[in-house]
Amino acid sequence: MTMSPPSAGSAVPSSESAVPSSGTAASSAGNATSSVGNAALSSGTPAPSSGTVAPSGRPDVVDLYLKHIGSGRAVMGRVMGGMAEVRSEGPWIHADDGRRFLDFGGYGVFIMGHRHPAVVEAVHRQIDTHPLASRVFLEPVAALAARALAAHTPPGLDYVHFVNSGAEASEAALKLARAHGLTSVITTRSGFHGKTLGALSVTANATYQTPFQPLLPDVTQVAYDDPADLEQALAARRDRACVIVEPVQGEGGVRIPRHGYLSQVRALCRAYGALMVVDEIQTGMGRLGTWWGVDAEGVRPDVLLAGKGLSGGVVPVAAMVATAEAYAPFSRDPYLHTSTFGASPIACAAALATVRAMEEEETVARAAALGLRLLTAVRAVCAPYEGGLVREVRGRGLLIGIEFAEEQAVGELLLELISRGVLVNHSLNSTRVLRLTPPAVVEDTALDLFLTTLGEALRSTADRMAG
Repeated sequence: MTMSPPSAGSAVPSSESAVPSSGTAASSAGNATSSVGNAALSSGTPAPSSGTVAPSGRPDVVDLYLKHIGSGRAVMGRVMGGMAEVRSEGPWIHADDGRRFLDFGGYGVFIMGHRHPAVVEAVHRQIDTHPLASRVFLEPVAALAARALAAHTPPGLDYVHFVNSGAEASEAALKLARAHGLTSVITTRSGFHGKTLGALSVTANATYQTPFQPLLPDVTQVAYDDPADLEQALAARRDRACVIVEPVQGEGGVRIPRHGYLSQVRALCRAYGALMVVDEIQTGMGRLGTWWGVDAEGVRPDVLLAGKGLSGGVVPVAAMVATAEAYAPFSRDPYLHTSTFGASPIACAAALATVRAMEEEETVARAAALGLRLLTAVRAVCAPYEGGLVREVRGRGLLIGIEFAEEQAVGELLLELISRGVLVNHSLNSTRVLRLTPPAVVEDTALDLFLTTLGEALRSTADRMAG
């Protein structure tokens, strides 16, 4: 593979004056404001100003954030360079100062890149005809989108409940379990399922949970990839439990279970009368190189959660997909769990166009092939630092994690990459893991740019950490 140097036009002003202190990577762990803010203060980075105007003549976005959205986010924005993102296409995001960034982040949303033409066209068409529904009559776009999505879920998962976000999909699944009389919930440590109150109850991170206690009662955490621990919990809750699990823990630091784990979870749920909910909000829609993470083992859960990539990178939409038996309470009573904007025509138009475009462009196969190439290449770039700065590189499809020996390195490397025009993710439940979630539409030149930039950023981070 030919390595191309990063173009000067992609660079961002150096962030070396705003190096994060230890724990900045844990902006994911709830202390982002203090750690990034302290980094800014220690480096002499100015605090957000008041009443300033951007070069474009628009009010300073950092100032607006400070006044109307939150001081912590404003400080973080200033440390990251103070840019505002104003345009996007494919794997690129453009800032208000004219520079562009290669987006290998996006939290798993942009499997098809930003503003996929087919999805944009479908959404425009829906806006011009009927963007929101009265909810009195039947709405055909929702029905078509449900059929298209169900055509790619495991056999028997035929009923689709559209919502607006992944957290709402988690909430729908928890309520569906309650409708079956299953009042005990079993989740996995480091699992992430959202931050609304019910979803937060099964998001196993005390940093997010503690300020909002008490949460849902009777929630038990078990070790991930540990069927014995799960069985012990299920045995104490026979015929009254719901189990929620991810095929790969994304926010948990790209934790990949041993092959056969999901099959064992499925068997245990059957044996103990538990509802099996698989959260594919981040791992589904081709992200792992298969339509769904459960496909690798041929597992059919009772409920599957979809989101992020379902949007086509254009309009937020998520879904809970269930078997007829599991969905029965919601099927019988359409008013048992509703939302004003859930299954809106504009969102369902995006979902329908996304599924069709993925079929036509063979996005899942592209994600599998590109993911294998990228994982191999990232391991090669990180190899000189293994045993020192880098602990491990792991991934499946286009979900790749780089685990570091110290969490400080994550913040350091994230800012180094931003300063060179590349965006990546930290992991909310694993502060030592930098996460890559690139789109499947990345071309060779952009891939070469990323690998070259990663190598340079690693060298600079290693030198700084050593010094």
